[in-house]
Amino acid sequence: MRRAALLVVGVAFLAMLGCSEDSSSGTKGSPGGSAGSGTASGGAGSGGTPGGAGRMNGGASGASVGGTSGGTAGASAGSSQAGNGAVSGGAGATGAAGGTGGANAGGANTGGVSPGGAAALAGSTSTGGAGSGTAGMAGDNGGPSGPLNVLVFSRTQGFRHDSIPDGINAFTKLATKNGWGLMATEDPAVFGDDKLGAVDVVVFMSTTGDVLDDTQQGAFERFIRAGGGFVGVHSASDTEYDWAFYGELVGAYFREHPAIQEATVVVEDTANPIVAGIPARWTRTDEWYAFKTNPRPNVHVLMSLDESSYQPGTSAMGGDHPTTWLHEYEGGRAFYTALGHTQESYADPLFVGMLERAVEWAAGG
Repeated sequence: MRRAALLVVGVAFLAMLGCSEDSSSGTKGSPGGSAGSGTASGGAGSGGTPGGAGRMNGGASGASVGGTSGGTAGASAGSSQAGNGAVSGGAGATGAAGGTGGANAGGANTGGVSPGGAAALAGSTSTGGAGSGTAGMAGDNGGPSGPLNVLVFSRTQGFRHDSIPDGINAFTKLATKNGWGLMATEDPAVFGDDKLGAVDVVVFMSTTGDVLDDTQQGAFERFIRAGGGFVGVHSASDTEYDWAFYGELVGAYFREHPAIQEATVVVEDTANPIVAGIPARWTRTDEWYAFKTNPRPNVHVLMSLDESSYQPGTSAMGGDHPTTWLHEYEGGRAFYTALGHTQESYADPLFVGMLERAVEWAAGG
């Protein structure tokens, strides 16, 4: 399995994506207490700060970072949070640290009626560091109650856009601005129930081709059906042509495009906050996609192309040419824009601001 480097903003999000999770479901969580950092030789953690609420699945999970060799200065990372979902979430086993730099999992979740069930964790006495646990994540009803966790996925199995690094950089800046946890990766192994359980919104950043296997597709479908959010950018519609669920989620599949040129985008829903600040007629340069089918019957169109403003050639869609839309699908929310081919797009505050608000909407905001 090919693994790309991970770009992570937010230590707690990194810890969650490395965790295991059980299946106790919840509604909406409240912060619980957290285990503090360990001391020399992996002693029990103490102190700590409250954790933010998660999004889904009230199971217990945790991760620890081992200390240096010889049991010196054991370090703990991660916070704890609890869901107030089912009768109780199963207790996780206390983590036992491994060798130098070793990682382990542990923690306990108590759901039930009262919010903020405590996460319990004991430190290790072996060489390594004390673990820190994350109790079950809260359900999605009512949207996330803590900072968003965003996964930006940019794997390509076909054409690769030069603007992908610019897009990742734009999302990274948005994460810093808004306090989101963010991971950018091309590793499809993150598409598992345990890792997606820590995520609020998945962004397909100009993906192309078949990027997930059948097992990973199944995990992503469950993520959407559990209330997860999806944001597709540009060639996200040139992805997974043989996966019907994805085709309906993204809204339409790419067909063709003319040469890159200036055109006018017409904002159809001027009252929608996602397109706030964008001119009603927005002239810009991009690669203008045409689609195999018109998505309008199944989605809410935010913006469309004025086909008289450029030379579409065979890429015309008969005068009705949606280019940005959203809809609710199978329990989740999906946003797609065909814009974003050029590197300059990701320095455009109007375009980047639209992506920012799309992420917040997809997360339930």
